[in-house]
Amino acid sequence: MWPRLCPRGGWRPISTADAFGYPPDIKPRRVVVTGLGLVTPLGVGVARSWRRLVRGETAVRRLREADLPETHRSHLRRIPCQVAACVPKEELETCEWAPKKESRQTAAFMHYAMVAAAEALADATWIPQTSQHRMSTGVAVGSGMSCTEDMANAGMLMSADSLRRLGPFFVPRVLPNMAAGCIGVRYGLHGPNLAPSTACAAGSHAIGDAFHMIQKGAAKVMVAGGSEACIDAVTLMGFCRLRALATKYNDNPLKASRPFDKERDGFVVGEGAGIVVLEELEHAQNRGARAYAEIRGYGVSGDGHHITQPHPTGLGASLAIMGALRNSGVNPEDVAYLNAHATSTPLGDDIEQRAIASAFGDWATKEPLPSSSAGQQHGKRSHPGLLVSSTKGATGHLLGASGAVELVFTVLSLTHRVAPATVNLTNPEPCLLAGLICQNSPKLKSSLPQHPFAAMSNSFGFGGTNSALLLTTPPF
Repeated sequence: MWPRLCPRGGWRPISTADAFGYPPDIKPRRVVVTGLGLVTPLGVGVARSWRRLVRGETAVRRLREADLPETHRSHLRRIPCQVAACVPKEELETCEWAPKKESRQTAAFMHYAMVAAAEALADATWIPQTSQHRMSTGVAVGSGMSCTEDMANAGMLMSADSLRRLGPFFVPRVLPNMAAGCIGVRYGLHGPNLAPSTACAAGSHAIGDAFHMIQKGAAKVMVAGGSEACIDAVTLMGFCRLRALATKYNDNPLKASRPFDKERDGFVVGEGAGIVVLEELEHAQNRGARAYAEIRGYGVSGDGHHITQPHPTGLGASLAIMGALRNSGVNPEDVAYLNAHATSTPLGDDIEQRAIASAFGDWATKEPLPSSSAGQQHGKRSHPGLLVSSTKGATGHLLGASGAVELVFTVLSLTHRVAPATVNLTNPEPCLLAGLICQNSPKLKSSLPQHPFAAMSNSFGFGGTNSALLLTTPPF
């Protein structure tokens, strides 16, 4: 039932058909994940990235001059943070999904997105060939920073009074929507094409918006995710000026990214892309596609507090988490794993713990039960509680791509029934969550239930923008 405003200001319920002429039997369509693609600092491709993640490896290393754009290299020594998580370029150049020739029209964040999209579409066995298929397939790829290298270089040209040397493709290379645009052009897709630019929540918002597109019938298939490539002097110095980056591990880079750990002092900039193929359940069933997971809930909120700092109580984050739970119809006790946003900043990680504890209550904060007693208390369930980790210890913080990459990792956790540990988490303090998975645990990963269960991925961004995505094991 829909509400209608009465003349006196009251609300009265009316039917959907009366309000908008929709048939009363329309229900939201179910959405499954049928393809995965990754370009991360851990490696190019889903298999390599996942294998290194569950081994407890980290891709963070000391910056080299070759990691920066040529015009930025002279500034390297002046940057307080000397570590980063870079995509292995040699793997990128030789991977089977890379375009044969990289166009000068394409910035790195677009290139990463196209490689990840090619892997995801191949994995889903969905390459639209007919006009009908192309019209029913859309794209949603977010980016937070786009091409800061080109913007910095344009500033140098302006300072040198040489703006006439500005490249003809400067504008398309810096537009945040061009990762989505390039994928749409490459495959001739005519469905919805959108690109959220919501800072570090952009990839998660893109996937959530694509989920809604399919739910409402605007598309049957969506290529969705996030991409980022801004390891350059301007970005690094900008975050250093905000005191957001790790600076005390320059001589020990493997230890620099340490979410939830007492010794954390800031995040490590990473780069890459994560892309998923989302599909209407009936469409996937009709063509015999494999489903990795079903997306059940998407929660969004705003902090309304500060341009860079999260709400001190975790209010906005907890609202997003509870929103995803509420519209999924999944009970908190059915969520076995949560991939946290935790970037390794002193303030942000602590507040996210508070948000998770507020949203999940006893399921997140009580000491885990032994597996035998857990099974007795929760009927068929044998899992003792909510397991929580942040994969940014391994990848660094991929900014606008982070939510999409971590959503892929969350899907793989559902598929393989394992929850990766948080790299470098050796001393979690303060610790509000009973199920934080530490690297100094007996295992670098924890087993998840064999029966159907749910998992969640959080993403938050500057400006107080929050999102949470909830997935369950596949329906078929």
